[in-house]
Amino acid sequence: MENKNFIKKLRLPIIQSPMFIVSNARLVIASSRAGIVGSFPTANSRTLEALDETFSEITAALGTGKDALPWAVNIIVSKMYARSNDDLDLILRYKPPIVITSLGNPKEVVEKVHEYGGLVFSDVINLYHSKKAISVGVDGLILVCSGAGGHTGDLSPFAFVSEVREIFDGIIIVGGSISSGDSILAIQALGADMAYMGTRFIATQESDATDEYKEMILNATASEIVKSNKITGVNGNWLEQSLKNAGISTQDGGFKKTLSDIKRMIMPLIKQKLKVDFDISKVTAKRWRDIFSAGQGVGSISNVPSVEDLVIELEQQHDKSKSRIL
Repeated sequence: MENKNFIKKLRLPIIQSPMFIVSNARLVIASSRAGIVGSFPTANSRTLEALDETFSEITAALGTGKDALPWAVNIIVSKMYARSNDDLDLILRYKPPIVITSLGNPKEVVEKVHEYGGLVFSDVINLYHSKKAISVGVDGLILVCSGAGGHTGDLSPFAFVSEVREIFDGIIIVGGSISSGDSILAIQALGADMAYMGTRFIATQESDATDEYKEMILNATASEIVKSNKITGVNGNWLEQSLKNAGISTQDGGFKKTLSDIKRMIMPLIKQKLKVDFDISKVTAKRWRDIFSAGQGVGSISNVPSVEDLVIELEQQHDKSKSRIL
């Protein structure tokens, strides 16, 4: 796959970002067939057998080799993720066109994926991590900016994109509060090549999000997104209503009065150095499954369409915005 040529063939320059628990083969297939790039994280498959089945389903639907529709898989490359090598072995067997790396050095993934002609994009939250990823030959950088759902960044895309573009001529993808066609056009104007959209695809018919989760997305506004490092140990954006439903107060700087509640949450998939300890023997709420993540772009989400209908909607918004400023 030529580095940037595939973008020109897309209906819109969007990667439906890989979301823990939410993304599935159905969402990937629907997204890629609708003319964007679908993706999922390997960690959504609890066993290697299940991951094998997911890869098989996607490749059967989207094709293989040069004729495949573009799609992506996200792999955690941290040494603390015990299944990293096994997941990579399956990636090399099925050869997805794009591999997205998170939480570690992507060097080995870059070398092996490039051997079969695939592209490697890496999540980054600052210029330091961007330079490290560039040094090992990644094809694209996913700039996780302030307002992004899940584990989030702190930088404004206005600052981040310009700094990265000065040192990198590869593919720049921007994530953070992008939920409409208007915001896709905005990041293109900044100099980015693609949008990384997660929260908007939670509220689609194909996602694995529960009805409760989708309804919460529809009802939320940006002011109801709570940024905290107390849930997983690193900064993430969370739906305030789901925190309240779990019995967690968001007052006094977010969780100062609620350490006993947080201690009852389950440990994450990857062991991290956390700022608070968790007692998994008294679990009452599970992060991601009961405590829902979302980006600040929730305020523009008002329906739960199919992915195909959503892409049409985004395309119309994108075209309308373009005509308004030209």
